[in-house]
Amino acid sequence: MQQDKIVVGLDIGTTKICALVGRKNEFGKLEILGMGKAVSEGVSRGIVLNIDKTVDAIKRAIRQAEEQSGISIGVVNVGIAGQHIKSLQHNGSITRNSHDTIGPDDVNRLTQDMYRLVTQPGSQIIHVMPQDYKVDYEEGIADPVGYEGVRLEGNFHIITAQSTAINNINKCVTKAGLEIADLILEPLASSMSILSEEEKEAGVALIDIGGGTTDLAVFKDGIIRHAAVLPFGGNIITQDIKTGCNVAPGQAEQLKVKFGKAIAQEASDYEIVSIPGLPNRPPKEVSLKNLAYIIEARMSEIMELVYAEIYRMGLHDKLSAGIVLTGGGSQLQNLEQLTEYITGLDTRIGYPNQHLGKSRIEAVKSPMYATTVGLVLSGYHSLDERNLSRTPYEQEEAPVVPSYYAPQPVAAPAPVAPVETRATVPAAPAPAPQPVKQKEPGAASRFFKDIITRTKGLLIDDYDDKSY
Repeated sequence: MQQDKIVVGLDIGTTKICALVGRKNEFGKLEILGMGKAVSEGVSRGIVLNIDKTVDAIKRAIRQAEEQSGISIGVVNVGIAGQHIKSLQHNGSITRNSHDTIGPDDVNRLTQDMYRLVTQPGSQIIHVMPQDYKVDYEEGIADPVGYEGVRLEGNFHIITAQSTAINNINKCVTKAGLEIADLILEPLASSMSILSEEEKEAGVALIDIGGGTTDLAVFKDGIIRHAAVLPFGGNIITQDIKTGCNVAPGQAEQLKVKFGKAIAQEASDYEIVSIPGLPNRPPKEVSLKNLAYIIEARMSEIMELVYAEIYRMGLHDKLSAGIVLTGGGSQLQNLEQLTEYITGLDTRIGYPNQHLGKSRIEAVKSPMYATTVGLVLSGYHSLDERNLSRTPYEQEEAPVVPSYYAPQPVAAPAPVAPVETRATVPAAPAPAPQPVKQKEPGAASRFFKDIITRTKGLLIDDYDDKSY
Protein backbone atom coordinates (compact mmCIF):
# COMPACT_ATOMS: atom_id res chain seq x y z
CA MET A 1 0.00 0.00 0.00
CA GLN A 2 1.07 3.55 -0.63
CA GLN A 3 0.84 4.33 3.08
CA ASP A 4 3.90 2.10 3.50
CA LYS A 5 5.89 3.93 0.83
CA ILE A 6 7.99 7.01 1.51
CA VAL A 7 9.19 9.32 -1.26
CA VAL A 8 11.79 12.07 -1.03
CA GLY A 9 11.94 15.12 -3.30
CA LEU A 10 15.15 17.13 -3.74
CA ASP A 11 14.94 20.58 -5.32
CA ILE A 12 18.37 21.92 -6.32
CA GLY A 13 17.50 25.57 -6.84
CA THR A 14 19.43 28.79 -7.34
CA THR A 15 18.65 30.29 -3.94
CA LYS A 16 17.93 27.20 -1.86
CA ILE A 17 18.28 23.43 -1.84
CA CYS A 18 15.25 21.78 -0.28
CA ALA A 19 14.52 18.16 0.64
CA LEU A 20 11.03 16.90 1.54
CA VAL A 21 10.13 13.52 3.00
CA GLY A 22 6.52 12.59 2.25
CA ARG A 23 4.08 9.78 2.88
CA LYS A 24 0.44 9.43 1.80
CA ASN A 25 -2.10 8.95 4.57
CA GLU A 26 -5.23 6.81 4.53
CA PHE A 27 -7.15 9.61 2.76
CA GLY A 28 -4.68 9.82 -0.13
CA LYS A 29 -3.26 13.15 1.03
CA LEU A 30 0.45 13.83 1.26
CA GLU A 31 1.82 14.05 4.78
CA ILE A 32 5.17 15.80 5.10
CA LEU A 33 7.33 13.95 7.62
CA GLY A 34 10.40 16.13 7.40
CA MET A 35 11.89 19.09 5.55
CA GLY A 36 15.46 20.26 5.14
CA LYS A 37 16.66 23.49 3.60
CA ALA A 38 20.10 24.95 2.92
CA VAL A 39 21.39 28.04 1.15
CA SER A 40 22.45 27.23 -2.41
CA GLU A 41 25.84 28.74 -3.26
CA GLY A 42 26.99 26.54 -6.13
CA VAL A 43 23.99 26.91 -8.46
CA SER A 44 23.33 29.77 -10.89
CA ARG A 45 20.15 30.06 -12.96
CA GLY A 46 19.32 26.42 -12.34
CA ILE A 47 22.73 25.07 -13.43
CA VAL A 48 25.26 23.53 -11.04
CA LEU A 49 28.53 25.44 -11.32
CA ASN A 50 30.37 24.49 -8.13
CA ILE A 51 29.99 20.81 -7.33
CA ASP A 52 31.64 20.88 -3.88
CA LYS A 53 29.47 23.72 -2.57
CA THR A 54 26.35 22.09 -3.99
CA VAL A 55 27.22 18.75 -2.38
CA ASP A 56 27.68 20.41 1.01
CA ALA A 57 24.31 22.14 0.70
CA ILE A 58 22.60 18.87 -0.30
CA LYS A 59 24.11 17.10 2.70
CA ARG A 60 22.89 19.83 5.07
CA ALA A 61 19.37 19.74 3.64
CA ILE A 62 19.21 15.92 3.72
CA ARG A 63 20.58 15.78 7.27
CA GLN A 64 17.95 18.21 8.49
CA ALA A 65 15.18 16.26 6.74
CA GLU A 66 16.42 13.01 8.27
CA GLU A 67 16.45 14.51 11.76
CA GLN A 68 12.87 15.76 11.43
CA SER A 69 11.48 12.59 9.88
CA GLY A 70 13.60 10.02 11.69
CA ILE A 71 14.22 8.23 8.39
CA SER A 72 17.53 7.51 6.67
CA ILE A 73 17.30 8.85 3.12
CA GLY A 74 18.93 6.93 0.28
CA VAL A 75 16.92 7.60 -2.90
CA VAL A 76 15.52 10.92 -4.12
CA ASN A 77 13.49 12.41 -6.97
CA VAL A 78 15.47 15.37 -8.33
CA GLY A 79 14.30 18.37 -10.34
CA ILE A 80 16.15 19.93 -13.25
CA ALA A 81 15.79 23.39 -14.82
CA GLY A 82 17.88 25.97 -16.66
CA GLN A 83 18.05 27.86 -19.92
CA HIS A 84 19.46 24.76 -21.63
CA ILE A 85 16.04 23.05 -21.45
CA LYS A 86 14.55 22.70 -24.95
CA SER A 87 11.28 21.23 -26.21
CA LEU A 88 10.24 19.91 -29.61
CA GLN A 89 7.44 17.99 -31.30
CA HIS A 90 8.03 14.67 -33.07
CA ASN A 91 5.96 11.94 -34.69
CA GLY A 92 6.83 8.26 -34.33
CA SER A 93 5.34 4.97 -35.47
CA ILE A 94 5.73 1.21 -35.18
CA THR A 95 4.35 -1.62 -37.34
CA ARG A 96 2.98 -4.60 -35.47
CA ASN A 97 3.00 -8.18 -36.74
CA SER A 98 -0.73 -8.79 -36.47
CA HIS A 99 -4.13 -7.20 -35.88
CA ASP A 100 -4.12 -8.31 -32.25
CA THR A 101 -5.29 -5.87 -29.62
CA ILE A 102 -2.77 -3.13 -28.86
CA GLY A 103 -1.38 -3.53 -25.37
CA PRO A 104 0.72 -1.46 -22.97
CA ASP A 105 3.88 -3.11 -24.32
CA ASP A 106 3.22 -1.69 -27.78
CA VAL A 107 2.69 1.81 -26.40
CA ASN A 108 5.79 1.51 -24.25
CA ARG A 109 7.86 0.32 -27.23
CA LEU A 110 6.75 3.34 -29.27
CA THR A 111 7.60 5.68 -26.39
CA GLN A 112 11.01 4.12 -25.87
CA ASP A 113 11.76 4.56 -29.58
CA MET A 114 11.48 8.33 -29.05
CA TYR A 115 14.40 8.23 -26.62
CA ARG A 116 16.59 7.02 -29.51
CA LEU A 117 16.10 10.19 -31.54
CA VAL A 118 19.23 12.02 -32.60
CA THR A 119 19.43 15.29 -30.66
CA GLN A 120 21.80 18.24 -30.82
CA PRO A 121 25.38 17.49 -29.76
CA GLY A 122 25.81 17.71 -26.01
CA SER A 123 22.12 17.21 -25.21
CA GLN A 124 19.94 14.26 -24.33
CA ILE A 125 16.24 13.49 -23.93
CA ILE A 126 14.84 13.57 -20.39
CA HIS A 127 11.07 13.38 -21.06
CA VAL A 128 8.85 11.97 -23.80
CA MET A 129 5.23 13.10 -23.34
CA PRO A 130 2.49 11.62 -25.59
CA GLN A 131 0.05 14.06 -27.17
CA ASP A 132 -2.25 11.72 -29.13
CA TYR A 133 -2.12 8.49 -31.13
CA LYS A 134 -3.23 7.11 -34.48
CA VAL A 135 -4.15 3.47 -35.09
CA ASP A 136 -4.13 2.63 -38.81
CA TYR A 137 -6.45 5.37 -40.14
CA GLU A 138 -8.13 6.33 -36.86
CA GLU A 139 -6.72 9.64 -35.56
CA GLY A 140 -7.01 11.61 -32.34
CA ILE A 141 -6.86 8.63 -29.97
CA ALA A 142 -5.94 9.52 -26.39
CA ASP A 143 -5.22 5.94 -25.25
CA PRO A 144 -4.68 3.27 -27.94
CA VAL A 145 -4.66 0.32 -25.53
CA GLY A 146 -7.51 -1.99 -26.49
CA TYR A 147 -7.67 -0.94 -30.15
CA GLU A 148 -6.92 -3.37 -32.97
CA GLY A 149 -4.62 -2.43 -35.80
CA VAL A 150 -1.26 -2.97 -37.47
CA ARG A 151 0.29 0.50 -37.51
CA LEU A 152 0.53 2.55 -34.31
CA GLU A 153 1.58 6.19 -34.57
CA GLY A 154 1.98 8.87 -31.93
CA ASN A 155 2.68 12.58 -31.60
CA PHE A 156 5.11 13.31 -28.79
CA HIS A 157 6.34 16.38 -26.93
CA ILE A 158 10.03 15.84 -26.20
CA ILE A 159 12.14 17.66 -23.59
CA THR A 160 15.94 17.76 -23.88
CA ALA A 161 18.64 19.01 -21.51
CA GLN A 162 22.37 19.49 -21.70
CA SER A 163 24.33 16.36 -20.88
CA THR A 164 26.79 18.42 -18.82
CA ALA A 165 24.02 19.77 -16.60
CA ILE A 166 22.61 16.27 -16.07
CA ASN A 167 26.04 14.85 -15.29
CA ASN A 168 26.75 17.60 -12.75
CA ILE A 169 23.49 16.86 -10.95
CA ASN A 170 24.34 13.16 -10.94
CA LYS A 171 27.78 13.88 -9.49
CA CYS A 172 26.38 16.10 -6.76
CA VAL A 173 23.72 13.63 -5.69
CA THR A 174 26.14 10.68 -5.82
CA LYS A 175 28.81 12.50 -3.80
CA ALA A 176 26.17 13.32 -1.21
CA GLY A 177 25.63 9.56 -0.74
CA LEU A 178 22.28 9.42 -2.55
CA GLU A 179 20.80 7.76 -5.61
CA ILE A 180 18.44 9.30 -8.18
CA ALA A 181 15.12 7.57 -8.79
CA ASP A 182 13.88 10.04 -11.43
CA LEU A 183 15.14 13.29 -12.94
CA ILE A 184 12.09 15.48 -13.50
CA LEU A 185 11.65 18.81 -15.24
CA GLU A 186 10.77 21.32 -12.52
CA PRO A 187 7.76 22.97 -14.20
CA LEU A 188 6.24 19.50 -14.63
CA ALA A 189 6.77 18.81 -10.93
CA SER A 190 5.23 22.16 -9.98
CA SER A 191 2.17 21.45 -12.12
CA MET A 192 1.48 18.25 -10.19
CA SER A 193 1.19 20.12 -6.89
CA ILE A 194 -0.54 23.29 -8.15
CA LEU A 195 -2.87 22.63 -11.09
CA SER A 196 -6.21 20.85 -11.02
CA GLU A 197 -7.35 18.45 -13.72
CA GLU A 198 -10.11 20.89 -14.69
CA GLU A 199 -7.55 23.65 -15.33
CA LYS A 200 -5.38 21.35 -17.42
CA GLU A 201 -8.39 20.33 -19.48
CA ALA A 202 -9.59 23.89 -20.06
CA GLY A 203 -6.13 25.28 -20.86
CA VAL A 204 -3.77 26.90 -18.37
CA ALA A 205 -0.24 28.31 -18.20
CA LEU A 206 1.78 27.67 -15.05
CA ILE A 207 4.51 30.25 -14.37
CA ASP A 208 6.95 29.27 -11.62
CA ILE A 209 9.09 32.28 -10.65
CA GLY A 210 12.16 31.01 -8.83
CA GLY A 211 15.35 32.67 -7.73
CA GLY A 212 17.34 32.15 -10.93
CA THR A 213 14.81 31.00 -13.52
CA THR A 214 11.17 31.38 -14.51
CA ASP A 215 9.63 28.07 -15.55
CA LEU A 216 6.69 27.79 -17.93
CA ALA A 217 4.36 24.83 -18.54
CA VAL A 218 1.26 25.11 -20.76
CA PHE A 219 -1.54 22.53 -20.63
CA LYS A 220 -4.55 22.03 -22.90
CA ASP A 221 -7.04 19.14 -23.08
CA GLY A 222 -5.33 17.59 -20.07
CA ILE A 223 -2.00 17.28 -21.92
CA ILE A 224 1.14 19.38 -21.64
CA ARG A 225 1.62 21.31 -24.87
CA HIS A 226 4.74 23.35 -24.19
CA ALA A 227 7.46 23.79 -21.58
CA ALA A 228 10.25 26.33 -21.33
CA VAL A 229 12.71 27.78 -18.83
CA LEU A 230 13.70 31.46 -18.96
CA PRO A 231 16.99 32.57 -17.33
CA PHE A 232 15.39 35.31 -15.23
CA GLY A 233 13.99 35.15 -11.72
CA GLY A 234 13.77 36.89 -8.39
CA ASN A 235 17.53 37.33 -8.07
CA ILE A 236 17.71 39.71 -11.01
CA ILE A 237 15.12 41.93 -9.30
CA THR A 238 17.28 41.94 -6.19
CA GLN A 239 20.27 42.98 -8.28
CA ASP A 240 18.25 45.84 -9.79
CA ILE A 241 17.26 47.05 -6.31
CA LYS A 242 20.86 46.80 -5.15
CA THR A 243 22.03 48.96 -8.05
CA GLY A 244 19.12 51.37 -8.18
CA CYS A 245 18.92 52.05 -4.44
CA ASN A 246 22.66 51.66 -3.80
CA VAL A 247 22.24 49.19 -0.93
CA ALA A 248 23.86 45.91 0.09
CA PRO A 249 22.56 42.65 -1.46
CA GLY A 250 21.03 41.47 1.82
CA GLN A 251 19.24 44.77 2.29
CA ALA A 252 17.98 44.69 -1.30
CA GLU A 253 16.43 41.24 -0.72
CA GLN A 254 14.72 42.43 2.47
CA LEU A 255 13.36 45.50 0.70
CA LYS A 256 11.92 43.32 -2.06
CA VAL A 257 10.30 40.81 0.31
CA LYS A 258 8.91 43.23 2.92
CA PHE A 259 8.04 46.35 0.96
CA GLY A 260 8.15 45.43 -2.73
CA LYS A 261 5.17 46.02 -5.02
CA ALA A 262 4.82 44.98 -8.65
CA ILE A 263 2.76 48.07 -9.57
CA ALA A 264 4.27 51.46 -8.79
CA GLN A 265 0.91 53.23 -8.65
CA GLU A 266 0.01 51.15 -5.60
CA ALA A 267 2.96 52.56 -3.63
CA SER A 268 2.68 55.73 -1.60
CA ASP A 269 4.62 58.82 -2.70
CA TYR A 270 5.50 59.68 0.87
CA GLU A 271 6.55 56.35 2.41
CA ILE A 272 10.28 56.08 3.09
CA VAL A 273 12.26 53.24 4.65
CA SER A 274 15.42 53.92 6.63
CA ILE A 275 18.17 51.33 6.18
CA PRO A 276 21.15 51.04 8.54
CA GLY A 277 24.29 52.33 6.85
CA LEU A 278 27.77 50.90 6.80
CA PRO A 279 29.92 51.26 9.95
CA ASN A 280 30.44 54.94 10.80
CA ARG A 281 27.99 55.91 8.03
CA PRO A 282 24.54 57.49 8.42
CA PRO A 283 21.39 55.47 7.64
CA LYS A 284 20.16 55.40 4.05
CA GLU A 285 16.61 56.36 3.12
CA VAL A 286 14.78 54.56 0.31
CA SER A 287 11.53 55.72 -1.24
CA LEU A 288 9.01 52.91 -1.59
CA LYS A 289 7.71 54.57 -4.74
CA ASN A 290 11.14 54.32 -6.38
CA LEU A 291 11.44 50.75 -5.12
CA ALA A 292 8.15 49.85 -6.81
CA TYR A 293 9.23 51.47 -10.08
CA ILE A 294 12.36 49.28 -10.14
CA ILE A 295 10.40 46.10 -9.41
CA GLU A 296 7.63 46.89 -11.90
CA ALA A 297 10.09 47.53 -14.74
CA ARG A 298 11.89 44.20 -14.32
CA MET A 299 8.77 42.17 -13.52
CA SER A 300 7.01 43.56 -16.60
CA GLU A 301 9.95 42.47 -18.73
CA ILE A 302 9.83 38.93 -17.34
CA MET A 303 6.08 38.61 -17.89
CA GLU A 304 6.35 39.97 -21.43
CA LEU A 305 9.01 37.36 -22.21
CA VAL A 306 6.80 34.60 -20.81
CA TYR A 307 3.77 35.77 -22.77
CA ALA A 308 5.88 36.05 -25.93
CA GLU A 309 6.83 32.38 -25.47
CA ILE A 310 3.16 31.43 -25.10
CA TYR A 311 2.22 33.54 -28.14
CA ARG A 312 5.04 32.05 -30.23
CA MET A 313 3.58 28.58 -29.71
CA GLY A 314 0.08 29.76 -30.71
CA LEU A 315 -1.39 28.95 -27.29
CA HIS A 316 -2.35 32.46 -26.14
CA ASP A 317 -6.00 32.08 -27.20
CA LYS A 318 -6.41 28.55 -25.80
CA LEU A 319 -6.00 29.29 -22.09
CA SER A 320 -9.54 29.33 -20.74
CA ALA A 321 -8.24 28.83 -17.19
CA GLY A 322 -5.75 31.67 -17.58
CA ILE A 323 -2.44 31.82 -15.73
CA VAL A 324 -1.34 30.36 -12.40
CA LEU A 325 1.66 31.96 -10.67
CA THR A 326 3.78 30.07 -8.15
CA GLY A 327 7.30 29.99 -6.77
CA GLY A 328 8.95 32.40 -4.34
CA GLY A 329 8.76 35.30 -6.79
CA SER A 330 4.98 35.00 -7.05
CA GLN A 331 4.56 36.41 -3.54
CA LEU A 332 5.27 39.97 -4.68
CA GLN A 333 2.36 42.28 -3.93
CA ASN A 334 0.15 43.21 -6.92
CA LEU A 335 1.83 40.68 -9.21
CA GLU A 336 -1.54 39.17 -10.14
CA GLN A 337 -2.82 42.54 -11.37
CA LEU A 338 0.36 43.22 -13.33
CA THR A 339 0.17 39.80 -15.03
CA GLU A 340 -3.46 40.30 -15.97
CA TYR A 341 -2.66 43.75 -17.37
CA ILE A 342 0.19 42.44 -19.57
CA THR A 343 -1.38 39.18 -20.76
CA GLY A 344 -5.10 39.92 -20.60
CA LEU A 345 -5.65 36.54 -18.92
CA ASP A 346 -7.17 35.69 -15.55
CA THR A 347 -4.46 35.06 -12.98
CA ARG A 348 -4.26 33.45 -9.57
CA ILE A 349 -1.51 32.48 -7.12
CA GLY A 350 -0.98 28.73 -6.83
CA TYR A 351 -0.47 27.08 -3.42
CA PRO A 352 0.41 23.38 -3.04
CA ASN A 353 -2.44 22.79 -0.61
CA GLN A 354 -4.92 20.58 -2.46
CA HIS A 355 -2.70 17.48 -2.18
CA LEU A 356 -1.41 18.13 1.35
CA GLY A 357 -2.88 16.64 4.50
CA LYS A 358 -2.39 17.77 8.07
CA SER A 359 1.23 18.45 8.87
CA ARG A 360 3.16 20.16 11.61
CA ILE A 361 5.35 21.77 8.93
CA GLU A 362 3.10 24.62 7.79
CA ALA A 363 5.84 26.38 5.81
CA VAL A 364 5.56 23.76 3.08
CA LYS A 365 2.21 25.23 2.01
CA SER A 366 3.98 28.29 0.59
CA PRO A 367 4.32 28.67 -3.22
CA MET A 368 8.06 28.63 -2.58
CA TYR A 369 7.89 24.84 -2.09
CA ALA A 370 5.55 23.98 -4.97
CA THR A 371 8.34 22.28 -6.96
CA THR A 372 9.58 20.19 -4.03
CA VAL A 373 6.07 19.01 -3.16
CA GLY A 374 5.57 18.14 -6.83
CA LEU A 375 8.75 16.05 -6.84
CA VAL A 376 7.33 13.97 -3.98
CA LEU A 377 3.97 13.63 -5.73
CA SER A 378 5.69 12.46 -8.92
CA GLY A 379 6.98 9.42 -7.03
CA TYR A 380 3.45 8.48 -6.03
CA HIS A 381 2.22 9.19 -9.54
CA SER A 382 4.51 6.40 -10.74
CA LEU A 383 3.06 4.07 -8.10
CA ASP A 384 -0.48 4.92 -9.22
CA GLU A 385 0.39 4.11 -12.84
CA ARG A 386 1.73 0.71 -11.82
CA ASN A 387 -1.42 -0.07 -9.82
CA LEU A 388 -3.71 0.97 -12.69
CA SER A 389 -1.87 -1.28 -15.12
CA ARG A 390 -2.46 -4.34 -12.94
CA THR A 391 -5.74 -6.29 -13.19
CA PRO A 392 -7.16 -7.88 -10.02
CA TYR A 393 -7.15 -11.35 -11.66
CA GLU A 394 -3.45 -11.40 -12.46
CA GLN A 395 -0.91 -12.85 -10.10
CA GLU A 396 1.94 -11.20 -11.94
CA GLU A 397 2.25 -7.44 -12.18
CA ALA A 398 1.41 -5.79 -15.48
CA PRO A 399 3.95 -3.72 -17.38
CA VAL A 400 4.29 -0.08 -16.48
CA VAL A 401 2.02 2.23 -18.48
CA PRO A 402 4.02 5.39 -19.27
CA SER A 403 2.98 8.37 -17.19
CA TYR A 404 1.98 11.67 -18.80
CA TYR A 405 5.54 12.92 -18.69
CA ALA A 406 7.26 9.51 -19.11
CA PRO A 407 10.58 10.32 -17.40
CA GLN A 408 13.68 8.52 -18.61
CA PRO A 409 15.55 6.82 -15.77
CA VAL A 410 18.82 8.60 -15.00
CA ALA A 411 20.34 6.13 -12.61
CA ALA A 412 19.93 2.40 -12.13
CA PRO A 413 16.99 1.60 -9.84
CA ALA A 414 18.02 1.35 -6.22
CA PRO A 415 17.41 -1.90 -4.33
CA VAL A 416 14.21 -1.89 -2.34
CA ALA A 417 14.86 -1.30 1.36
CA PRO A 418 12.61 -1.35 4.44
CA VAL A 419 10.76 1.87 5.13
CA GLU A 420 12.39 2.29 8.53
CA THR A 421 15.88 2.55 7.13
CA ARG A 422 15.58 3.81 3.60
CA ALA A 423 13.22 6.15 1.68
CA THR A 424 12.94 4.72 -1.78
CA VAL A 425 10.73 4.45 -4.82
CA PRO A 426 9.89 0.84 -5.77
CA ALA A 427 11.51 -0.62 -8.86
CA ALA A 428 9.42 -1.07 -12.01
CA PRO A 429 7.34 -4.29 -12.02
CA ALA A 430 8.06 -7.19 -14.34
CA PRO A 431 6.23 -7.41 -17.68
CA ALA A 432 3.02 -9.44 -17.83
CA PRO A 433 1.51 -11.54 -20.59
CA GLN A 434 -0.31 -9.74 -23.42
CA PRO A 435 -4.00 -8.96 -22.70
CA VAL A 436 -6.62 -11.32 -24.06
CA LYS A 437 -7.81 -10.33 -27.50
CA GLN A 438 -11.11 -8.48 -27.29
CA LYS A 439 -14.04 -8.61 -29.70
CA GLU A 440 -13.88 -5.85 -32.32
CA PRO A 441 -16.98 -3.62 -31.80
CA GLY A 442 -17.22 -2.60 -35.46
CA ALA A 443 -17.37 -6.09 -37.01
CA ALA A 444 -21.03 -6.37 -37.98
CA SER A 445 -20.89 -9.88 -39.36
CA ARG A 446 -19.25 -11.26 -36.25
CA PHE A 447 -21.73 -9.39 -34.08
CA PHE A 448 -24.82 -10.95 -35.71
CA LYS A 449 -23.17 -14.35 -35.84
CA ASP A 450 -22.66 -14.21 -32.08
CA ILE A 451 -26.32 -13.31 -31.57
CA ILE A 452 -27.52 -16.26 -33.68
CA THR A 453 -25.32 -18.77 -31.88
CA ARG A 454 -26.39 -17.72 -28.40
CA THR A 455 -28.84 -20.15 -26.72
CA LYS A 456 -29.22 -18.60 -23.29
CA GLY A 457 -30.47 -15.17 -24.26
CA LEU A 458 -29.07 -12.10 -25.91
CA LEU A 459 -26.19 -10.07 -24.58
CA ILE A 460 -25.59 -6.72 -26.23
CA ASP A 461 -22.16 -5.18 -25.53
CA ASP A 462 -21.92 -1.52 -24.74
CA TYR A 463 -20.13 0.42 -27.37
CA ASP A 464 -17.58 3.12 -26.46
CA ASP A 465 -18.13 6.43 -28.14
CA LYS A 466 -15.13 6.78 -30.43
CA SER A 467 -15.94 10.34 -31.52
CA TYR A 468 -13.41 13.02 -30.57
